[in-house]
Amino acid sequence: MKSIQATTYSIDFQDKGYEQLSNLIERKKYSTLFILVDENTFEHCYPKFIQNFKTTKSLEMIKITSGEINKNLETCIRVWNAITELGGDRKSLLITLGGGVITDLGGFVASCFKRGIDFVNIPTTLLSMVDASVGGKTGVDLGVLKNQIGVFSNPEMVLIDTEYLTTVSEREIKSGMAEIIKYGLTYDIKLFNKIKQYKSLNISDLIFRSIEIKNNVVQQDPKEQNIRKILNFGHTLGHAIESFFLESENKKNLTHGEAIAIGMVCESYLSSKLLGFSFEKVTEIKNVILTIYDKTTLLKDDFHKIMELLKHDKKNINGQVNFVLLNDYEDYQLNCKVPVNLIESSMEFYNS
Repeated sequence: MKSIQATTYSIDFQDKGYEQLSNLIERKKYSTLFILVDENTFEHCYPKFIQNFKTTKSLEMIKITSGEINKNLETCIRVWNAITELGGDRKSLLITLGGGVITDLGGFVASCFKRGIDFVNIPTTLLSMVDASVGGKTGVDLGVLKNQIGVFSNPEMVLIDTEYLTTVSEREIKSGMAEIIKYGLTYDIKLFNKIKQYKSLNISDLIFRSIEIKNNVVQQDPKEQNIRKILNFGHTLGHAIESFFLESENKKNLTHGEAIAIGMVCESYLSSKLLGFSFEKVTEIKNVILTIYDKTTLLKDDFHKIMELLKHDKKNINGQVNFVLLNDYEDYQLNCKVPVNLIESSMEFYNS
């Protein structure tokens, strides 16, 4: 696959990506090299990476515990301390090898250490390949509130190697699929039409187009003032649902994609009620999503807790929740205000 050029960095694929990484290290003459992994990527991805990594410089490993629950400032402090103890300075490079948690947290750690060191993203899950690794958003959660602390900061490059997808579970593949569905509904309906054939799908074929879409959107609006907000479709309510399940001791955590899939069903319903989006298409979206994802029950008694979490969404202004909704496929409306009772009705529609 050919490289994709972002504003200040390139997204390179397979063997060319490793070649570009070696060239970057040679060109910039980094003082120290660090790689951030978790226990899963250390076991399943690091051996493949090191086999392809060509450099004479030594590589210091920093390992954290996997999971969204560890995407917080406490973990950042441990990583900053490790970099410091291992002799990191402003000429160091941090390589992130992992999924969305590693990519988001690692980019944030690098962006803040000594006011910013270079970092390279090597995503190992579908979610991080098509979303988290590209676009310059870095950050961590504040308690169960998603991505409340962070900065916009671009990597030096992104290396996409689809072989890493053989190391992740089917559930994680489905988690990343939600972001591809989002790109299809808001930007390129051909992606969504392909996903309807999910069981016979070659997911690798969708990765390049998904990254291309995200990069195009981000180049037009790097700091999310306008069109980049379309990347939040399904995420406004989806993040609140994800946070609710994360903080509930008696409920099984949802993956990011599972929560966003619910959010897309709900926000499609809101689109039909407020913007006249075809209810036939709402039903189609719901059917496709429930073909891929197991149904999650949203208890009516829990709606108010989800609504409380919704108040903390990053896109809120003056306490008002802002949604991205659909006029039609590939036709969206930003900053939509939605009454509370309608949001609750959308969750009832998902349950029905």
